[in-house]
Amino acid sequence: IHYFYSSSFREQPIFSTRAHVFQIDPNTKKNWVPTSKHAVTVSYFYDSTRNVYRIISLDGSKAIINSTITPNMTFTKTSQKFGQWADSRANTVYGLGFSSEHHLSKFAEKFQEFKEAARLAKEKSQEKMELTSTPSQESAGGDIQSPLTPESINGTDDERATPEVTQNSESRAEPTQNALPFTHSSTISKHWEAELATLKGNNAKLTAALLESTANVKQWKQQLAAYQEEAERLHKRVTELECVSSQANAVHTHKTELNQTIQELESTLKKKEEEIEGLKQEIDNARELQAQRDSLTQKLQEVEIRNKDLEGQLSDLEQRLEKSQNEQEAFRNNLKTLLEILDGKIFELTELRDNLAKLIECS
Repeated sequence: IHYFYSSSFREQPIFSTRAHVFQIDPNTKKNWVPTSKHAVTVSYFYDSTRNVYRIISLDGSKAIINSTITPNMTFTKTSQKFGQWADSRANTVYGLGFSSEHHLSKFAEKFQEFKEAARLAKEKSQEKMELTSTPSQESAGGDIQSPLTPESINGTDDERATPEVTQNSESRAEPTQNALPFTHSSTISKHWEAELATLKGNNAKLTAALLESTANVKQWKQQLAAYQEEAERLHKRVTELECVSSQANAVHTHKTELNQTIQELESTLKKKEEEIEGLKQEIDNARELQAQRDSLTQKLQEVEIRNKDLEGQLSDLEQRLEKSQNEQEAFRNNLKTLLEILDGKIFELTELRDNLAKLIECS
């Protein structure tokens, strides 16, 4: 409680979403263990004092995620709605289950963005540390470059300890220059005074927050004790009412029987509704079959009419064929008669020719 009250002065959420939170099983290192019963708010926080990004999630008053983003972290999408990352400082692997792929992609984009910002912040911090550890050089006009920067004033304990070591190393590195160390020492003293004032202010804020949180805890304990007493009183009252009212059991039994009867009636009604739905389906099927039957009947009638037409046409064709055959037979008979006459004429002409030939020979 003290940490979150004190961090609220310097950390502000910059992106929030909702997801189911999991942690890897510390024993098997394979199975996921849910740390929240339902979807909770997962937020990115930015600490402007330390220039770090953190992922924090609370389930009530319990912090189930408290992970500082470092440049070597990687957020991996293992499915369309699930992602994970490893936190070496917490010695665990966090997993988040989202409601949609869009929320997962947005969280992953923010993770990559803040990871890159953390990398840049770390590089800048290292550059500042290198500048701090390098002895100040006097310029042509006599200006002195300060080894401290405003960002390093509110850094971590390791960062705040570095300038002191640097100061001592610089004072030992150039003992022969008199004016430069004096000016350098004066500048460092001013920065340390400013840092001390800042630390005192932060300490006062933290103390006030701690006192406030302590008072709130005491108030919560008092409220909890009052709630417990009220719960015990209500429990005793319920017990007394149950003992005094002997009809409660009978009413409860009657209510149970009525509930069972209602459930049976609802079950029967549901079955009847299912039967009605089945009958409706059968009626629809029967209507479809009747429509098909009517259509087939109409087609059959059309086919019968066409058959009658075809039969009439066939009878007409048969009559025509028979007439044609008769005509052909009469024509053949006429041809035969004509051939017989022609044969007689030819025979007569042959005899006439023979007679003429004989007459010519005789003459």
